[in-house]
Amino acid sequence: MFTTLLKSPIPFSSSFNSTQNPSKTQKGNHSFNKNSKFSVSKTHRNGPIKMPTPPWMKGPLLLQPDEVLKPTTKRSSNNNSKAPEKALFGKESGVRGKKVMKKIIRDVEKLQGNGVLDDNQIGKFEEFEIGNWLEEIGSDGEVKKFDRKMPWVREEEKVVFRRMKKEKVLTQAEIILDNDLLERLRKKAMRMRKWVKVMKAGVTQAVVDEIRLVWRNNELVMLKFGVPLCRNMDRASEIVEMKTGGLVVWCKKDVLVVYRGQNHWLTSNGRRVFNNLASDNNTTMSQEKSNASTWGRSLNGEDRDENNQPVVGSLYERETDRLLDGLGPRFIDWWMRKPLPVDADLLPEVVPGFRPPTRLSPPKTRPKLTDEELTNLRKLAHPLPFHFALGRNRNLQGLANAILKLWEKSLIAKIAIKWGAQNTDNEQMANELKDLTGGVLLLRNKFLIIFYRGKDFLPQGVANSVMEREMALRRCQLIEEDARVKVAETFQVANEPLAKTSTVGTLAEFQDIQTKYGVLEKENNELEIQIEAQKENLERELRNQERKLAILNGKIEKSATKLAKLNSSWQTAEPDLDLETITEEERECLRKIGLKLSSCLFLGRRGVFNGVIEGVHQHWKHREVVKVITMQRAFLRVIYTAKMLVAESGGILVSVEKLKEGHAIIIYRGKNYRRPSKLMTDHLLTKREALQRSIELQRIGSLKFFAYQRRQAILDLKLKLAKLEEQGVASPQG
Repeated sequence: MFTTLLKSPIPFSSSFNSTQNPSKTQKGNHSFNKNSKFSVSKTHRNGPIKMPTPPWMKGPLLLQPDEVLKPTTKRSSNNNSKAPEKALFGKESGVRGKKVMKKIIRDVEKLQGNGVLDDNQIGKFEEFEIGNWLEEIGSDGEVKKFDRKMPWVREEEKVVFRRMKKEKVLTQAEIILDNDLLERLRKKAMRMRKWVKVMKAGVTQAVVDEIRLVWRNNELVMLKFGVPLCRNMDRASEIVEMKTGGLVVWCKKDVLVVYRGQNHWLTSNGRRVFNNLASDNNTTMSQEKSNASTWGRSLNGEDRDENNQPVVGSLYERETDRLLDGLGPRFIDWWMRKPLPVDADLLPEVVPGFRPPTRLSPPKTRPKLTDEELTNLRKLAHPLPFHFALGRNRNLQGLANAILKLWEKSLIAKIAIKWGAQNTDNEQMANELKDLTGGVLLLRNKFLIIFYRGKDFLPQGVANSVMEREMALRRCQLIEEDARVKVAETFQVANEPLAKTSTVGTLAEFQDIQTKYGVLEKENNELEIQIEAQKENLERELRNQERKLAILNGKIEKSATKLAKLNSSWQTAEPDLDLETITEEERECLRKIGLKLSSCLFLGRRGVFNGVIEGVHQHWKHREVVKVITMQRAFLRVIYTAKMLVAESGGILVSVEKLKEGHAIIIYRGKNYRRPSKLMTDHLLTKREALQRSIELQRIGSLKFFAYQRRQAILDLKLKLAKLEEQGVASPQG
């Protein structure tokens, strides 16, 4: 605005008034600086007008009334005062939504009603069919409005699939107990502060006995669960209600409060007997299926079986139960979601007549798995349910027999290791199961073991068919041999004895050869194969150790080169032959003074470098004796360090003492001591170089130690290999 005002013409009277009335000018300028709004002061109605001036102008600014620019006023908020262009193309608040679109359509209707758009503009908008959405012109010229539906609203109704809320299933306590009693028990449960701890093993008999002991004096007992049951409190409440006969009235995080019941009674011994859970498996499974309603329904509501009875549980649970039925009793204390796995500890330890299954690879197929197949099988086994729960390490023939039955229907057997079981060794479990079943171990850790049945696994029906086929071939061979013998007897010459009949190429010859040499060759072949396998393993290990030794030697050479480069960059000073001498009394006095010093100089892993010598001279600036403490253990290294400090600093060695912190080196500066002009010497290493030298010394020491171990391992392997070669040479002779 100021530029516009300065460009306007200034009349002659302005200079005249500025010289006559300077006080008014200053007053006007002051008022302009104080007021932020644009203001003008009129001296006369038809005369020149005094305008506000910037601070750098010394005189007032007088303009004629027709030369003054009027300030713009704020536009009214009335919608009718909007410019048509602004109404059509202006920016609306918000970028999407029905309200914004309604405003735009309303503005377009106003523009058409006011006749703002000309013919060309109407033609352009008709190309986009805006009018078709807004109005329809009748024969009488009236505008007929469409219904108020927006263009994006379709005629058909939108189908919205809302998220189904999980139905709250009533607990046993809510079904059985009255509301007043349940409310009183829950309020009492919130104030409880003592609980019974349930460990990893779950709700054992000891926990049940402790619960009943608390129920003698109180109607409620609080249980605090550890892993893994704390991760599935619904399952924990089912187990507690089933084993104790109580009712869970309150649950929060990992805590359950159990009510003993209104009809609670105690025997003479003060306890109830529930030891038939493991033996009566059918009763337990029916009880579990009755409690499974709390775990949800199937996808299509309540399904019904053949007897028109409602089926409890999801399709996933029912299929897994069908897969595991007949393999053994279920594990009642299962901490994860249903279905319950088979309790492998309740299976028999020894199965009479058990033997590993018959295995036969398909033609042109190797039984070994590739890396890709192994990865795919692990991914496949991840979402599968657990089939067995195992807690013992040995005598697993019953489990192996159940796994073989499972492999008839499933490729993979998934075994969970019980939490809280004492002295479990998953490696021993896996090795024994692998020997008994011959399967492929996919994964093993302290929580689970996964076995694959293998490519060469034959189900029992297929194995029986193979055995029957082999027996049939054997019978055919015997029939052919009998027919050949009969034909030979028919065409035999009468005078030729029967004993001279040739058996070349017959089955009898093959059987004789197998009888005479088969067993011997089999034994020799097995021994040779074992020796060759051991040789191959030893040679492979020998090559591996030699490769590692070569790598270590290369690292040692590289580290030795760096260390030699650092050692060449510094050199020790020669000891001064003309040293001062001190008496024994002075030495003893200086030793006591040095030991009593609280301030000392520590030597770390860097050793002696130029900063250490500077620190020694800084100590000698205030006192005659300096105490240097080093952490070196070897006394010879301590003496070498003391001599080096004396040679570099020019002092007198008083004594070397053994302290709890390390070895103390006490050095006297001498009577003729003069402070050098340059404290840091140039012929020693810097602090950074000393650290690098220490690191390289440590590295080369450890590398040499490991190289020594590799050499010893190589020598042992060579001795074992020589013994095997001698054994292989001697075995054919034997």
